[in-house]
Amino acid sequence: MSKPQYEPYETHEPYESYQPYQPYGHGASVQRAETVAYGVYEDTYRPAYEAQACLVTEPAPPRRTASRPATAVPAPEAPAAAAVTAADAVAAAADGRAGRRRRARRPERPETAVRRLLPQALVVAVLAGGTTAFVAKDKAVELNVDGRPRTLHTFADDVTELLAEEDVPVGAHDVVVPAPGVPLASGDEVAVHYGRPLRLTLDGQRQEVWTTAHTVQEALEQMGVRAEGAYLSTSRSRRIGRAGLALDVRTERAVTIMADGRARTIRTNAATVREAVTQAGITLHGQDTTSVPPGSFPRDGQTVTVLRITGAKEVREEAIPFEVRRRDDPSLLRGTVVVEQAGQPGLRRVTYHQRIVNGVRQEPRREKSEVVRDPRPQLVKVGTKPHPPSVRGTGHLDWKGLAVCESGGRPDAVDSSGTYGGLYQFDTRTWHSLGGLGRPQDAPAEEQTYRAKKLYVRKGAAPWPHCGGRLHG
Repeated sequence: MSKPQYEPYETHEPYESYQPYQPYGHGASVQRAETVAYGVYEDTYRPAYEAQACLVTEPAPPRRTASRPATAVPAPEAPAAAAVTAADAVAAAADGRAGRRRRARRPERPETAVRRLLPQALVVAVLAGGTTAFVAKDKAVELNVDGRPRTLHTFADDVTELLAEEDVPVGAHDVVVPAPGVPLASGDEVAVHYGRPLRLTLDGQRQEVWTTAHTVQEALEQMGVRAEGAYLSTSRSRRIGRAGLALDVRTERAVTIMADGRARTIRTNAATVREAVTQAGITLHGQDTTSVPPGSFPRDGQTVTVLRITGAKEVREEAIPFEVRRRDDPSLLRGTVVVEQAGQPGLRRVTYHQRIVNGVRQEPRREKSEVVRDPRPQLVKVGTKPHPPSVRGTGHLDWKGLAVCESGGRPDAVDSSGTYGGLYQFDTRTWHSLGGLGRPQDAPAEEQTYRAKKLYVRKGAAPWPHCGGRLHG
C-alpha cells in the first residue's frame, strides 16, 4: 500500500508567521491555521496486528513417517504481495495516523520522529517474534487409531502427550508406533493398534492369546499358524472386535490307519480318531474299536490300528465256600471235635465275555455275577473237658494192633455199608452207650481208644470177633 502524498511544505505559511500559543480569552484567534477539507487525503492507518499478519512464516520442515506414510497436509498459500517488514508496518501505521490528523504546523525533525517511532517498532518486533514461536510449536501430524487415520495440529512434544491430549487410552496389550515418549515433529505419523483377546483352540490345545490383527486371516499370519488345508470354526475374513473372538483351528496332519492287514496314510484335519478312520474309508462294525480312544485327537505322524472284535457271552456256575464256626464245649473231652451242623457250599452264577481280537482269543472278561444259593455255615463243637485216667486193666493190651486190623489205623475210616466207623469200627448205638457224641469217626483217635477200653471192660474182646486176638499180641 503506497504512502499518502502530502502537500509540499511551501503551501503552508512560513514558520515565522505562526504566533505563540495563547489560551482562550487572551485575544488569540483559533482560526489562524489552514483547515484541510474532509476527504482530500486517503486514510492509510493500519493497526499493528494487521501489519504483523502480513509477515510470512518460514516453510515447514520435511515430513517424517512412523509406520507408513502420513497423509500430506497442504501448507497455507503465501500471499502474492511482497513480504512486509516490521519497519514498513510501523511506517505505514505512522503515516496513516498522520494523514488523518494533519494540521498546519511545521514538520518534525528526523531525530524526533525516530524517538517517537522506536517504542512502536519494538512492540511490533515482539509480536512478530511471538508469532514465529507460536508457529514453530504447532505440528501437523497424522494419528491412526486402530486403522482410522486423521490429520491434526498439536502442540504436544512427544507421543505420550499427544495420546493424552487426544484422550486415546492404551493398555498393556496395545501397540503404539512410535513408542510412547518419542519426540514429535511436524509430518510424523503415530499409530495405535489395540490388542484383542483370542480364545484359540489349536489342534486340541486351548489357550488365550492377544493380537492386534483386525481379521482372522491376519491373526493366523501373526501367530504363524499354517492355515493351508486347516479347519477354521469361522470365516478367515471375519473381523475381530475389541471384545475378542473364540477360534477353533485344526491344521492338516498326516495319520496312518492300519486295518485288515493294510496301511492307509491320509492327510486330515479331523477332530477325532473316529473321523480320521472314516475319512480313510474304513467302517467300524459292532464291537470294533481302535488302538487309541476313538474320541481322542489325531496327532501328526500318528499310527492308529483298527481292532476287529468278535465274541460271545459264557455263563458259569461257581461254588461259594461255606464258613466253619467253632465253639468250645466243656462236656466233651479235650481234643474232641463234633460237627453239630454240616456246612453246605453256596452257588454263584457268573457271566463272562469271551473276545477274539483280530483273530486272537483273549482272556475271558467277567461281566456280571449273581448268587443263586447262599452257603450254609458248618457248626463245630470243640471239647474242653480233661481226659479221665486210663481204664484199669487195659494198659497192657495192644490197642494199636487192634486198630490196624479193624480200620488200617485210620480214625475216620468207615466200612462200605456205612454202619461202622473209626479206629475200632464202632456202630453209632454202641458209641453213644459209651458216652460218645456224634459219629465215632469224627472223634479224635485218643477218645476212640478210650471208648474202646471201656467197651473191653464191659464185654472183653467179643465186640471184635475177627481182630480181638490182636489185643494179646
